[in-house]
Amino acid sequence: MKTAVLFPGQGSQIAGMGRDIYEENLAARKIYDQADEALGQALSALCFEGPQELLNLTANTQPALLATSAALTSALLDRVDIEINWVAGHSLGEYTALWLAGALDIRTAIRLVRDRGEAMQTATPEGVGAMAAIMGLEPEVIDSICREAARDEIVSPANFNAPGQIVISGHRGAVERAVTLAQTKGSRKSILLPVSAPFHCALMQPAADFMQSVLALAPVSEAAVPVICNVTAQPIAPGADSIRNALVQQITKPVQWIASIQTMVDQGVELFLEIGPGKVLTNLVKRIAPDVQRMTVSDHTDIQKFIDFLWN
Repeated sequence: MKTAVLFPGQGSQIAGMGRDIYEENLAARKIYDQADEALGQALSALCFEGPQELLNLTANTQPALLATSAALTSALLDRVDIEINWVAGHSLGEYTALWLAGALDIRTAIRLVRDRGEAMQTATPEGVGAMAAIMGLEPEVIDSICREAARDEIVSPANFNAPGQIVISGHRGAVERAVTLAQTKGSRKSILLPVSAPFHCALMQPAADFMQSVLALAPVSEAAVPVICNVTAQPIAPGADSIRNALVQQITKPVQWIASIQTMVDQGVELFLEIGPGKVLTNLVKRIAPDVQRMTVSDHTDIQKFIDFLWN
């Protein structure tokens, strides 16, 4: 059975995540210990205990999610040997995918996403930007809405998450105008999202410039498993520079999640396994490719369920 592993991005974090596997699995504990050492702080305690408000800060959220997804993966692979044919991650999750593929070691990945989180948080002053989810409209309609709403500001699609679910990002005023226009164009629901910055749009260019300089110095290896690129929805080309370029581009470009899942389906993927807190990506896959199998590993119990599934 061809299997793709998916890793979630920002928004899936929840206080208490990872505590059970840390207590029960040595491989998972090692991941958290390495993450703590890499940052010189008790990131693990923030994952296990919160508070949620502190965990939600972008500079904390990104390494915390990566560490938890990596710990869950390590705990799973410590118990069962599975063949992984493809890996992909939504936004931040692309770093976790590259870790699993062997392109980034865990300490490097943790440090990079801490830098990424800080850079994205400070790229625009607080309150300048916003993001909104628009439901029920086709991509070309949303493109037109963004062009009309922009005026002298920035607003553009940020996440093509599932059919009928597209997130836009940009200046707050432009995003608000786009939401209003979407409602007049037949959107069944358009809402501003509770995010701290306008991700995946041109306002993130300062963060992209900063990460380009950081990634240039980071040790990056060849990926051992094909990694789907957020921006192109195709496998990242071989070579460390291609990986660095993909990670820079995804900061300002939209996440092509619908096309990414379809690419893997077209390559014969039969099972999508989301590893990390929550089931956001599993639910998106259900809408994109309803006929494929989907499973989620978000805690120790899910690991056992997945093992039982393989044995049966």
